[in-house]
Amino acid sequence: MAEKYKGVIIEESLDDTRVINNLEIIGVKISNEDRWHLYTVLVLEKDIEELSRSLKQGWYMHFWKDKKVIVIFKDKRFEFDYNKKDTWEPAIEYGLSIGIPKEQLDFPIN
Repeated sequence: MAEKYKGVIIEESLDDTRVINNLEIIGVKISNEDRWHLYTVLVLEKDIEELSRSLKQGWYMHFWKDKKVIVIFKDKRFEFDYNKKDTWEPAIEYGLSIGIPKEQLDFPIN
């Protein structure tokens, strides 16, 4: 059986929120300041690309398995080693270029 990636999806980042219904949800949280609905999910790597099609422009999702991180934007995908901060740069630079604040490009994993 293929291993699953853990990830966080913000409901407000989606063009069509119905995609959440098809995911394995393992946690839900509402952020205090923005009132975003954050879903912690488990997905197969092959499903990550499909999820990127549901993203609004100017948002991203990230998924991780161990220290491997996959960041997807509407039209871009980046992979890096969480422990090697220099490998994050392309994803951060792209996020900044589409207007995402630097403090939101921190890609937390747990």
